[in-house]
Amino acid sequence: MTDDDPFVAHRSLLFTVAYELLGTAADAEDVVQETWLRWAAARAEVRDPRAYLVRIVTRQALNRLRTLARRREDYVGPWLPEPLRTSPDVAEDVELAESVSVAMLTVLETLAPTERAVFVLREVFDISYAEIAATLGKSPAAVRQIAHRARDHVAARRPRITVSRAEQDAVVHRFLSAVRGGDLQGLLDVLAPDVIILADGGGVVTAARHPIHGAARAAKFLAMLADLPDYAMTPLRLNGGPALRVDLASELDTVASLVVEDGRITRIFAIRNPAKLAHLTEEATLTR
Repeated sequence: MTDDDPFVAHRSLLFTVAYELLGTAADAEDVVQETWLRWAAARAEVRDPRAYLVRIVTRQALNRLRTLARRREDYVGPWLPEPLRTSPDVAEDVELAESVSVAMLTVLETLAPTERAVFVLREVFDISYAEIAATLGKSPAAVRQIAHRARDHVAARRPRITVSRAEQDAVVHRFLSAVRGGDLQGLLDVLAPDVIILADGGGVVTAARHPIHGAARAAKFLAMLADLPDYAMTPLRLNGGPALRVDLASELDTVASLVVEDGRITRIFAIRNPAKLAHLTEEATLTR
């Protein structure tokens, strides 16, 4: 496989499509590898490599998504996407950053597999209805109906990221100061009244099995972190947005993706399942 191979040129795009459909880096990598095998066998006859590769990666991801959906029904506690450490250029593409955010991927989990594929291909990657129809084996009219239904579903649940990175960083700084000092009032000031904390331990490590609702309960829960021995909390960027890394005894314990709206934190997605923290050693390349 050479650098001028179309598969190489489009590999990051294929990974991004697969990741948005599956929510896990490991499964997305597997699907990209499966797509390569299909490409290697058929490339001599392919006229439009990009369209072909996107079609194949989508079909492979859908097959896997249907299997994963059954497994996730038995998951212990809330299931959250696998976070990725992203470069600054992802955050600069506001639409891409929103589409790969942990918050959005969590919303996409509530769609049926076909609805998710149509929404991602149309709204994120601007694939034509005709091409999506060919990929899914449906009529363009049916795809339009699915897209409309999926858009309405997502619009009712998606957080709107309308603040700048500077505003996000300022809120994260206030939050960090309050947590480190065990400052209950400081936490109440930086958390939205209807804040929700979701924690994913996967039954492997301890984590809240149910969402924590409301600023009072969330602040009380977070203030307890100040009492933990030998812990460190540092900011980073995950999935194009603000996040925190929590280390215990100098080892990665948790990452938390934050949603900031109107100067306050509205959602905290805490990922503790060790299997979902394996891809944080290097930056992921995500493109549209």
